[in-house]
Amino acid sequence: MNDPWIWIEAIMTLAILSYLYKDNPVYKAAEYLFVGIASGYYLSIYFQNVLVPNLFVPSWRGVHAAFGPGTPAPTDLIRLSSLMLAVFMFMRFSPKGAWLSRWPLGALVGAYAGLAVIGLAQGDLIPQIDSNLLPIITPGSWSTLAGAQGLAQGMAAFLGLFSNVVLIVGLLATLVYFFFSLEHRGFTGRTAKLGVYFLMISFGASYGFTVMARISLALDRLRFLFEDWLGIHISG
Repeated sequence: MNDPWIWIEAIMTLAILSYLYKDNPVYKAAEYLFVGIASGYYLSIYFQNVLVPNLFVPSWRGVHAAFGPGTPAPTDLIRLSSLMLAVFMFMRFSPKGAWLSRWPLGALVGAYAGLAVIGLAQGDLIPQIDSNLLPIITPGSWSTLAGAQGLAQGMAAFLGLFSNVVLIVGLLATLVYFFFSLEHRGFTGRTAKLGVYFLMISFGASYGFTVMARISLALDRLRFLFEDWLGIHISG
Protein backbone atom coordinates (compact mmCIF):
# COMPACT_ATOMS: atom_id res chain seq x y z
CA MET A 1 0.00 0.00 0.00
CA ASN A 2 2.98 2.31 0.52
CA ASP A 3 4.30 1.52 -2.95
CA PRO A 4 3.90 4.71 -5.06
CA TRP A 5 3.32 2.62 -8.20
CA ILE A 6 0.26 1.04 -6.58
CA TRP A 7 -1.11 4.53 -5.93
CA ILE A 8 -0.45 5.57 -9.54
CA GLU A 9 -2.12 2.41 -10.84
CA ALA A 10 -5.11 2.91 -8.53
CA ILE A 11 -5.52 6.56 -9.54
CA MET A 12 -5.36 5.67 -13.23
CA THR A 13 -7.88 2.87 -12.72
CA LEU A 14 -10.31 5.20 -10.94
CA ALA A 15 -9.79 7.82 -13.64
CA ILE A 16 -10.75 5.34 -16.35
CA LEU A 17 -13.71 4.03 -14.33
CA SER A 18 -14.97 7.60 -13.89
CA TYR A 19 -16.30 7.34 -17.45
CA LEU A 20 -19.06 5.13 -16.05
CA TYR A 21 -20.50 8.30 -14.48
CA LYS A 22 -20.00 10.55 -17.51
CA ASP A 23 -17.36 11.79 -19.90
CA ASN A 24 -15.08 14.09 -17.91
CA PRO A 25 -11.62 15.74 -18.12
CA VAL A 26 -10.09 13.25 -15.67
CA TYR A 27 -11.03 10.34 -17.93
CA LYS A 28 -9.77 12.16 -21.03
CA ALA A 29 -6.43 12.89 -19.35
CA ALA A 30 -5.99 9.23 -18.38
CA GLU A 31 -7.04 8.13 -21.88
CA TYR A 32 -4.56 10.44 -23.59
CA LEU A 33 -1.81 9.40 -21.20
CA PHE A 34 -2.46 5.72 -21.89
CA VAL A 35 -2.54 6.20 -25.67
CA GLY A 36 0.64 8.31 -25.62
CA ILE A 37 2.61 5.91 -23.45
CA ALA A 38 1.43 2.88 -25.45
CA SER A 39 2.31 4.56 -28.76
CA GLY A 40 5.79 5.51 -27.56
CA TYR A 41 6.39 2.06 -26.09
CA TYR A 42 5.37 0.17 -29.21
CA LEU A 43 7.29 2.59 -31.44
CA SER A 44 10.47 1.92 -29.47
CA ILE A 45 9.83 -1.85 -29.56
CA TYR A 46 9.26 -1.82 -33.33
CA PHE A 47 12.35 0.33 -33.87
CA GLN A 48 14.65 -1.91 -31.85
CA ASN A 49 13.21 -5.32 -32.82
CA VAL A 50 12.07 -4.69 -36.41
CA LEU A 51 13.67 -1.70 -38.10
CA VAL A 52 17.20 -2.00 -36.73
CA PRO A 53 17.83 -5.74 -37.32
CA ASN A 54 15.67 -6.13 -40.44
CA LEU A 55 16.22 -2.84 -42.29
CA PHE A 56 18.96 -0.54 -41.03
CA VAL A 57 21.70 -3.11 -40.41
CA PRO A 58 21.20 -5.04 -43.70
CA SER A 59 20.79 -1.80 -45.66
CA TRP A 60 24.03 -0.37 -44.27
CA ARG A 61 25.78 -3.65 -45.00
CA GLY A 62 24.47 -3.58 -48.56
CA VAL A 63 25.53 0.05 -49.13
CA HIS A 64 28.99 -0.65 -47.72
CA ALA A 65 29.41 -3.70 -49.94
CA ALA A 66 28.06 -1.89 -53.03
CA PHE A 67 30.36 1.13 -52.77
CA GLY A 68 33.26 -0.48 -50.97
CA PRO A 69 35.26 -3.67 -51.30
CA GLY A 70 33.36 -6.89 -51.70
CA THR A 71 30.15 -7.99 -53.39
CA PRO A 72 26.78 -7.12 -51.84
CA ALA A 73 24.63 -10.07 -50.85
CA PRO A 74 21.31 -10.42 -52.72
CA THR A 75 19.37 -10.27 -49.46
CA ASP A 76 21.00 -6.95 -48.56
CA LEU A 77 20.07 -5.52 -51.96
CA ILE A 78 16.48 -6.64 -51.34
CA ARG A 79 16.52 -4.77 -48.06
CA LEU A 80 17.72 -1.68 -49.92
CA SER A 81 14.69 -1.93 -52.20
CA SER A 82 12.53 -2.24 -49.07
CA LEU A 83 14.07 0.96 -47.74
CA MET A 84 13.29 2.68 -51.04
CA LEU A 85 9.65 1.54 -50.83
CA ALA A 86 9.46 2.79 -47.25
CA VAL A 87 10.67 6.22 -48.41
CA PHE A 88 8.08 6.16 -51.21
CA MET A 89 5.39 5.60 -48.57
CA PHE A 90 6.13 9.04 -47.10
CA MET A 91 5.80 10.64 -50.53
CA ARG A 92 2.06 10.59 -49.90
CA PHE A 93 2.55 13.86 -48.04
CA SER A 94 3.87 15.47 -51.23
CA PRO A 95 1.20 16.60 -53.72
CA LYS A 96 3.49 16.02 -56.71
CA GLY A 97 5.02 12.73 -55.57
CA ALA A 98 1.94 11.15 -54.01
CA TRP A 99 1.69 8.66 -56.90
CA LEU A 100 4.92 7.02 -55.71
CA SER A 101 3.18 5.87 -52.52
CA ARG A 102 0.96 3.57 -54.58
CA TRP A 103 3.88 1.21 -55.23
CA PRO A 104 4.63 0.33 -51.59
CA LEU A 105 0.91 0.23 -50.78
CA GLY A 106 0.30 -2.21 -53.65
CA ALA A 107 3.24 -4.37 -52.59
CA LEU A 108 2.09 -4.30 -48.95
CA VAL A 109 -1.53 -5.17 -49.71
CA GLY A 110 -0.56 -7.89 -52.18
CA ALA A 111 1.98 -9.51 -49.86
CA TYR A 112 -0.31 -9.51 -46.85
CA ALA A 113 -3.24 -10.76 -48.94
CA GLY A 114 -1.18 -13.75 -50.10
CA LEU A 115 0.09 -14.46 -46.60
CA ALA A 116 -3.41 -14.11 -45.14
CA VAL A 117 -4.90 -16.58 -47.62
CA ILE A 118 -2.25 -19.19 -46.81
CA GLY A 119 -2.42 -18.54 -43.08
CA LEU A 120 -6.22 -18.65 -42.90
CA ALA A 121 -6.36 -21.77 -45.06
CA GLN A 122 -3.82 -23.64 -42.91
CA GLY A 123 -4.87 -22.30 -39.52
CA ASP A 124 -8.61 -21.82 -39.89
CA LEU A 125 -10.27 -23.30 -42.99
CA ILE A 126 -8.62 -26.73 -43.19
CA PRO A 127 -8.83 -27.43 -39.41
CA GLN A 128 -12.53 -26.45 -39.44
CA ILE A 129 -13.24 -28.79 -42.35
CA ASP A 130 -11.29 -31.57 -40.65
CA SER A 131 -13.15 -31.00 -37.37
CA ASN A 132 -16.53 -31.31 -39.14
CA LEU A 133 -15.74 -34.55 -40.98
CA LEU A 134 -17.39 -36.59 -38.24
CA PRO A 135 -19.44 -39.78 -38.32
CA ILE A 136 -23.12 -39.33 -37.59
CA ILE A 137 -22.86 -42.01 -34.91
CA THR A 138 -19.48 -42.44 -33.23
CA PRO A 139 -18.35 -46.09 -33.27
CA GLY A 140 -18.98 -47.69 -29.90
CA SER A 141 -21.55 -45.09 -28.77
CA TRP A 142 -24.45 -47.57 -28.58
CA SER A 143 -22.43 -50.02 -26.51
CA THR A 144 -21.30 -47.21 -24.21
CA LEU A 145 -24.89 -46.07 -23.76
CA ALA A 146 -26.12 -49.61 -23.14
CA GLY A 147 -23.40 -50.28 -20.59
CA ALA A 148 -23.79 -46.99 -18.72
CA GLN A 149 -24.60 -47.33 -15.05
CA GLY A 150 -26.48 -44.52 -13.35
CA LEU A 151 -28.19 -41.40 -14.65
CA ALA A 152 -25.00 -39.32 -14.94
CA GLN A 153 -23.16 -41.91 -17.03
CA GLY A 154 -26.24 -42.46 -19.17
CA MET A 155 -26.63 -38.72 -19.87
CA ALA A 156 -22.93 -38.39 -20.70
CA ALA A 157 -23.12 -41.31 -23.13
CA PHE A 158 -26.29 -39.92 -24.71
CA LEU A 159 -24.78 -36.46 -25.17
CA GLY A 160 -21.68 -38.00 -26.75
CA LEU A 161 -23.96 -39.89 -29.14
CA PHE A 162 -26.09 -36.83 -29.87
CA SER A 163 -23.37 -34.16 -30.25
CA ASN A 164 -22.10 -35.26 -33.67
CA VAL A 165 -25.64 -35.29 -35.07
CA VAL A 166 -26.28 -31.74 -33.81
CA LEU A 167 -22.96 -30.52 -35.22
CA ILE A 168 -23.53 -32.02 -38.66
CA VAL A 169 -27.14 -30.81 -38.88
CA GLY A 170 -26.17 -27.32 -37.70
CA LEU A 171 -23.30 -27.13 -40.19
CA LEU A 172 -25.44 -28.18 -43.16
CA ALA A 173 -28.35 -25.91 -42.17
CA THR A 174 -26.04 -22.91 -41.77
CA LEU A 175 -24.44 -23.55 -45.16
CA VAL A 176 -27.90 -23.74 -46.75
CA TYR A 177 -28.77 -20.35 -45.23
CA PHE A 178 -25.76 -18.78 -46.97
CA PHE A 179 -26.55 -20.52 -50.27
CA PHE A 180 -28.31 -17.73 -52.18
CA SER A 181 -28.53 -19.42 -55.58
CA LEU A 182 -31.77 -21.15 -54.50
CA GLU A 183 -34.80 -19.30 -53.22
CA HIS A 184 -35.43 -20.04 -49.56
CA ARG A 185 -38.79 -21.73 -49.94
CA GLY A 186 -40.13 -25.13 -49.05
CA PHE A 187 -37.57 -27.57 -47.66
CA THR A 188 -34.70 -25.18 -48.46
CA GLY A 189 -36.43 -22.37 -46.61
CA ARG A 190 -37.10 -24.49 -43.54
CA THR A 191 -33.50 -25.70 -43.52
CA ALA A 192 -32.24 -22.13 -43.86
CA LYS A 193 -34.47 -21.06 -40.97
CA LEU A 194 -32.96 -23.82 -38.86
CA GLY A 195 -29.55 -22.47 -39.84
CA VAL A 196 -30.61 -19.05 -38.54
CA TYR A 197 -31.41 -20.61 -35.17
CA PHE A 198 -27.98 -22.21 -35.01
CA LEU A 199 -26.39 -18.89 -35.94
CA MET A 200 -28.29 -17.04 -33.21
CA ILE A 201 -27.27 -19.63 -30.62
CA SER A 202 -23.65 -19.35 -31.75
CA PHE A 203 -23.67 -15.54 -31.68
CA GLY A 204 -25.35 -15.54 -28.28
CA ALA A 205 -22.77 -17.92 -26.85
CA SER A 206 -19.92 -15.83 -28.31
CA TYR A 207 -21.43 -12.64 -26.91
CA GLY A 208 -21.90 -14.23 -23.50
CA PHE A 209 -18.30 -15.44 -23.51
CA THR A 210 -17.10 -11.93 -24.40
CA VAL A 211 -19.17 -10.37 -21.62
CA MET A 212 -17.84 -12.88 -19.10
CA ALA A 213 -14.28 -12.07 -20.18
CA ARG A 214 -14.91 -8.35 -19.64
CA ILE A 215 -16.53 -9.04 -16.27
CA SER A 216 -13.46 -11.05 -15.30
CA LEU A 217 -11.24 -8.06 -16.15
CA ALA A 218 -13.50 -5.75 -14.14
CA LEU A 219 -13.40 -8.10 -11.13
CA ASP A 220 -9.61 -8.18 -11.32
CA ARG A 221 -9.52 -4.36 -11.22
CA LEU A 222 -11.88 -4.32 -8.23
CA ARG A 223 -9.77 -6.92 -6.47
CA PHE A 224 -6.69 -4.76 -7.03
CA LEU A 225 -8.43 -1.65 -5.64
CA PHE A 226 -9.72 -3.39 -2.52
CA GLU A 227 -6.86 -5.73 -1.70
CA ASP A 228 -3.66 -4.23 -3.12
CA TRP A 229 -4.56 -0.55 -2.68
CA LEU A 230 -6.94 -0.37 0.31
CA GLY A 231 -5.73 -3.53 2.03
CA ILE A 232 -9.23 -4.99 2.36
CA HIS A 233 -9.06 -8.71 1.67
CA ILE A 234 -12.28 -9.80 -0.02
CA SER A 235 -11.18 -13.13 -1.50
CA GLY A 236 -11.51 -16.34 0.42
